Amino acid sequence: MRGKMAKRKSIYPFLCIVAAAAGVLAGCAGRTSPDGQHDSTAAKSGVSQETGGENVVVTMPVSSEPEAGFNPVYGWGAGEHVHEPLIQSTLLTTTADLEIGLDLATDYGVSDDGLVWTVTIREDVSFTDGEPLTAGDVAFTYNLCAKESSVNDFTMLKEAVAVDETTVEFHLNTPFSVWPYTMSVVGILPEHAYDENYGSAPVGSGRYLLKQWDRGQQVILEANPGYYGEAPKIRQVTILFMEEDAAYAAALAGQVDVAHTAATYAGQEISGYSLLRVGSVDNRGINLPAMAASEADGVTVGNDVTCDVAIRRAINIGIDREEMIQNVLNGFGTPAYSVCDRLPWYNPQSEAAFDRPKAIRILEEAGWAAGEDGIREKNGVRAAFTVMYNPGDSVRQALAEDLAAQCRQLGLEITTQGAGWDVAYTNALSQPLVWGWGAHTPMELYNLYHTDPETGSAEYSPYANGSVDRYMEEALQAKDLQDAYGLWQMAQWDGSTGVTQEGDIPWVWLCNVDHLYYVKDGLRVAEQKIHPHGHGWSIVNNVDQWEWSE
Repeated sequence: MRGKMAKRKSIYPFLCIVAAAAGVLAGCAGRTSPDGQHDSTAAKSGVSQETGGENVVVTMPVSSEPEAGFNPVYGWGAGEHVHEPLIQSTLLTTTADLEIGLDLATDYGVSDDGLVWTVTIREDVSFTDGEPLTAGDVAFTYNLCAKESSVNDFTMLKEAVAVDETTVEFHLNTPFSVWPYTMSVVGILPEHAYDENYGSAPVGSGRYLLKQWDRGQQVILEANPGYYGEAPKIRQVTILFMEEDAAYAAALAGQVDVAHTAATYAGQEISGYSLLRVGSVDNRGINLPAMAASEADGVTVGNDVTCDVAIRRAINIGIDREEMIQNVLNGFGTPAYSVCDRLPWYNPQSEAAFDRPKAIRILEEAGWAAGEDGIREKNGVRAAFTVMYNPGDSVRQALAEDLAAQCRQLGLEITTQGAGWDVAYTNALSQPLVWGWGAHTPMELYNLYHTDPETGSAEYSPYANGSVDRYMEEALQAKDLQDAYGLWQMAQWDGSTGVTQEGDIPWVWLCNVDHLYYVKDGLRVAEQKIHPHGHGWSIVNNVDQWEWSE
């Protein structure tokens, strides 16, 4: 696998240089139309992509383009891959260390029973059409999200009520201590200007307004002259949606200021650019079904090998994550031990040192004896299972193959298999899958580990632990976020049970993938928060604070 990646790195830059010399790089970096002709992004937009001064041009993966447009109800800002909505304002924000800060809100608090959150907002905020932003708009936004959002969970919200022009109350069905994290990503909509076309022509009150959107190609944002906060230093932001090879070519030709890239390309130097390496909680890991196999409605649930905690513990400490990161990510990553490494609710006791001899002892003491071919067996069960990966993701495939090679040294036989998302979710109930997770909210822990009362198991992989459930439920009931953090940490490990090495270890986390960007010399990209899962909009969360050197 590494050989194939190295070959691609050495050949592709040469091809792009030839293309640039021939004057066709715009076609290389553009998209192909239905008639097979290449479209230059700049030519199609009719807007020059000026760099330097007060403008920046940034590339993002094609998958970063919001299908439903720039509408917070359908995921913009608060979707699967959380980022700041830019075009809209939010009530709260998160600081560099992911603590809660103020945006539209001037104050907020929660009732003693945890069921009513009261937020006071600024009086000096207007939408870009000149209409004032009031508590009525906030209530409208959240009630609409609760009714129509298809990508976020608002089931805890009973009703949002505008008490007066600057005060809004959120009435919850159940206490939800992490509600401030929801308030930090939901962009506020204008009730007077909202219709079915809002996503294509959004009216907001954020740092930027949408100047132009050429679907499938680019988005152009322009600084909002009426923004209530500090005026953005970057006046125009052009986002180009490109695959990694096209983004690399665009940087090679000097046509962009920031180009997203991957470990495959990051070893290449580009004249006039430096490599920006941003730490992330964009992790990759595998679920290990923690229950014995059974049939439920024609679907296999559980696995007779991974249900043994000795197998799971041996894998967790028997794999060399640093070696895996070097082999697969060319060193551009960090070892992962949980779904929330380095976040405020992370329990450091999740970390487990690599110790292959100890892993082998764990297996042998549990009765997993090596057969003639070196593969272990116990009570007639062969230590063999499949690890799936998305076939369109070469990194996940390489991680699965590296994992299989390392587990072979433990006497475990892993077969790797591509599985599209149409079947992967169901198949993961019985076979491990290479997943990608990581978000700026502790609800990621809840979503992975909490027992669904209807099924008696966690949602994505068979697992249940009443103590873990109670800690997380108590965390959601907590009035104070700091108290809640401690409970989330206890859910990971309380000294006797949890989801870490000495506990149940129903997931094994492999690595956090660094987010990599080529940045043009002279551009100062402001300090980044740790990035969540998804290599897209997070880079421009603070684009208003970027600046060019004089």
